[in-house]
Amino acid sequence: MMKKFYIVFFVLALFTSCSKCKNGQSSIDCKVDSLLQLMTFEEKIGQLNQIDAGYVSPEIKAGITSGAIGSLLNCPAQNINEVQHLAVDSTRLGIPLLIARDVIHGYKTIFPIPLAQACSWDTAAVALCGKVSALEAIADGIKYTFTPMIDVTHDPRWGRIAEGYGEDSYLTSVMGVAMINGLQGSDLADGKHIAACAKHFAGYGLTESGRDYNVANTSEERLRNWILPPFKAAAEAGVATFMAGFNELNGVPVSGNKYLLKDILRNEWNYDGMVISDYFSIEQMFVENYTPTRGDAAREGINAGVDMDMMGHVYINHLDSLVKAGAVSMETIDNAVRNVLKLKFKLGLFDNPYIDDSNLGSTHYSPDALNASLKVAEESVVLVKNDSVLPLDASKVKRILITGPLANAPYEQMGTWCFDGDKTHSVTPLDAIKEQYGDRVDIVFEPALDFSRSTDLEGVERAVKAASKADVILAFVGEEAILSGEAKCRADISLPGVQNELIKKLADIGKSLVMVVMAGRPLTIGEQMEQSDATLIAFHGGTMAGKALSNIIFGESVPSGKLPVTFPKMVGQIPIYYNDYKTGRPADYRPTLLNEIPVEARQTSLGFCTYHLDAGVGPLMEFGYGLSYTTFEYSPVSLSKSEIVAGDTITASCTITNTGGYDGTEIVQLYIHDKFASLVRPVKELKGFKRVIIPKGESVTVEFPITAKDLSFYNNSSELVCEPGEFEVWIASSSGLNDNGKIFTLK
Repeated sequence: MMKKFYIVFFVLALFTSCSKCKNGQSSIDCKVDSLLQLMTFEEKIGQLNQIDAGYVSPEIKAGITSGAIGSLLNCPAQNINEVQHLAVDSTRLGIPLLIARDVIHGYKTIFPIPLAQACSWDTAAVALCGKVSALEAIADGIKYTFTPMIDVTHDPRWGRIAEGYGEDSYLTSVMGVAMINGLQGSDLADGKHIAACAKHFAGYGLTESGRDYNVANTSEERLRNWILPPFKAAAEAGVATFMAGFNELNGVPVSGNKYLLKDILRNEWNYDGMVISDYFSIEQMFVENYTPTRGDAAREGINAGVDMDMMGHVYINHLDSLVKAGAVSMETIDNAVRNVLKLKFKLGLFDNPYIDDSNLGSTHYSPDALNASLKVAEESVVLVKNDSVLPLDASKVKRILITGPLANAPYEQMGTWCFDGDKTHSVTPLDAIKEQYGDRVDIVFEPALDFSRSTDLEGVERAVKAASKADVILAFVGEEAILSGEAKCRADISLPGVQNELIKKLADIGKSLVMVVMAGRPLTIGEQMEQSDATLIAFHGGTMAGKALSNIIFGESVPSGKLPVTFPKMVGQIPIYYNDYKTGRPADYRPTLLNEIPVEARQTSLGFCTYHLDAGVGPLMEFGYGLSYTTFEYSPVSLSKSEIVAGDTITASCTITNTGGYDGTEIVQLYIHDKFASLVRPVKELKGFKRVIIPKGESVTVEFPITAKDLSFYNNSSELVCEPGEFEVWIASSSGLNDNGKIFTLK
């Protein structure tokens, strides 16, 4: 006991002396170095070990008191103080634990999935999600979460597309930074914010055939220009941690990839935060035959720069022998421990590792949190078709049939990666419409299918029979939550079960049919959209999804969302994305389709472009697409000058007029094309956007400054260059509009 007293006294003395740190050291860096001097080798290795504590077993408690555990994942709130007391009171140096949990799109109050949040194109809304999530989580002792996922992907078959912000690097960058800012605030120790994690570094979204954990390959040019920008933006925004993913990239597992983790992240970007592995990802280098033993996997992970091993057990089991063998240096170990301790100091854990466990749950589902969830859910809904059906007028509609497996599915509407949401708090579309309009409209509910994969045609027939007596049909279709997310990849991304039959049979009745799609990914729904009179893409909207949809369907809110990802017509078009590269035979005219080819047609290679015989050229819906209840008219683009030199700024402007009958919000998008360069450049790239509120009958002029940064790209030598030449500029409502572009020259 006396020994522990003297050690603690010495630690406090060292911390106090840090006010005299030399060489420009920060106070935290000084404290970390002081503590590091006192640590034994075993204590250092323990700090690098994260354990899943969904159940706090006697073995875990023993690991904490022995100093063999530095962080816990999934520890129940009621055990937080117990395990922290073990770490602080029963270990030699009293270093608190880092408590982590997946808080991806809400903790208790669930927000729309990240893919849906990206439909809002509203950084303030995404930051609000992060802020509310942090407030709810930190009250239960969670100081660290594994979000945002900023993997850009072109493959909707990949289940984890639900966790990201779509197909575009720029949009993903700004949305990811917004989430980081919301979660972390300006002070991680203020008791209101938690540490974020930029994941999965890097290339996870490239996984072949959309299969999770599969191989990923890319060129250096595409890595630099497409995959890495969101991560660089996260590093510049001060994200507390990075996560190395499961995947290998160009043959090297990223959890042991020195080029990514050291050359780029540490040396090029000067990132000084903590890097954590994904679940088992270091140990899995042995499983995928990259290393002959698990010890070798530990060597590759720590030497590449992964500081903390999440549930792999390879650091705690093998680093001792690796250091003794000279395969890992003490400097490497110290640097990793330094990054872990620095995060703990930034989070204020040494000052206050405990929570008020007498008041657990007091922050959950507050009115402010629910209102925030509702706001984001409304902004995340995308109207993609409307044949003068929406919004519904409750004073004119007598009977509405509500049908479909997602109409009253409180659990499913929360979406994937939602460990802590309580479905009893979910407001479903049926709940909301009944509550808001049940006293004015006869609402009939016939689910047709109990869940999205159901093949119960009897239920479909019951819904069809009920539809024949309704004025309007609201069909809520899509996917259950478990059909998207990690390892939930689909080769067929059409509506599962017999939902296609449901839509067809409802359409055949001839009543007004509104299809609402609640899913975790883009789906191939072209035929169903043709059969419907109106279509809303809602993805999985969280706790308040039902009320948000009710407000939009009945015109209490005007839809403003835009798609952050391309919807293919069929799976065979994948990968399909807006910022494709122009070829020598570009897809710029209408080709001959399959049913137009005459029998015994002669083979020729003349007059063809890059396309599919059975799908044509374009997607079902392009990136950036979305309608409103009002209409917007864009003027031609104006440029402040026609020529610029490096260092100049040119301003592109456009006047947008609300020509419809509703006040509305338009998401105005800026696209640029580098017409001639040392590498073939994408046909267009998003470089800016603005959410603009425009009252009906009024006009707003929107301006975008364009600088050399917007015109730059990485060449094949990994150099960021801005090459002279011609650039085309568009300001448009989506990536599919090309008729108002202007050209300027960079001298």
